[in-house]
Amino acid sequence: MHRPLRAHLALLLTALALVGCWGPSANGSQPTLIASTTIENKGSDTMVNLALAWAESYQVSHPDVRISVTGGGSGTGIAALINRTAVIANASRKIKPEEKSEAIANGVDPMELVVARDAIAIIVNTNNTVDHLTIDQLSEIYSGVINNWAEVGGRDGLIVRLSRETNSGTHVYFLEQVIRHGDSQDTTLFAPETLLLPSSEGISAEIRQNPNAIGYDGLGYVTPDLKVVAVARDASGPFELPSAATVESGSYPLSRDLYMYTAGEPAGQTAAYLQWILGPDAQAIVTSLGFVPLQP
Repeated sequence: MHRPLRAHLALLLTALALVGCWGPSANGSQPTLIASTTIENKGSDTMVNLALAWAESYQVSHPDVRISVTGGGSGTGIAALINRTAVIANASRKIKPEEKSEAIANGVDPMELVVARDAIAIIVNTNNTVDHLTIDQLSEIYSGVINNWAEVGGRDGLIVRLSRETNSGTHVYFLEQVIRHGDSQDTTLFAPETLLLPSSEGISAEIRQNPNAIGYDGLGYVTPDLKVVAVARDASGPFELPSAATVESGSYPLSRDLYMYTAGEPAGQTAAYLQWILGPDAQAIVTSLGFVPLQP
């Protein structure tokens, strides 16, 4: 090997060994290199703002840890964990049996941690006169049995169904728990006319401008310019709006856990970060972003 090439390789290896970030020296005068651990965190779009807020807060008090957060959907995060391109996968649904089998076949034993709770809010345009719906009605709306708002007590108008895309954990939850009523043998699907949108913001934007649209979203993404519909398990009620109180009491029927998955038992900086997430500072961030914190 030529000497110049060897010299360049030596410099490159030295640079790679010094992965870190600059910080103040002990006397505050000259910068020093602080060794850094990078935690790749990928997955649920429902959780991405929460995960970003957690990462930003944690890095302030732990400058030796860098946390890289990206979305893409729960399925994307779990796939990244299986392929070992993420250290932590965020998911707004439980890992599927086939995903767990694929992970184990790839030498990854997924470890599950519940980090917060959420409610699925049913949202419509503020001009929509429908105030409450049952899970049966929601199932029939989204499967194409009910097609006009007049059929559920609203004004005459064809219903425009909005959904997240199929890699979304929220999409999977809604399909399994609402459209299929939690019945694993049910094969009912979304109506073919359902519009699949890539983000929570896309659903909200469409509902704001379309008086006949209906969508669903995580509670943390609901804004005051959207109307939230009260939901009941059946016509006998009670019809409840999503909130921290109704999730904690179990009276709101569309609530769920939010998860982080790791490849095996977490250790080192990853374990410390996850332990912090379960603590009061991180759970206060959960509340501030409109999600439901874990009970102490």
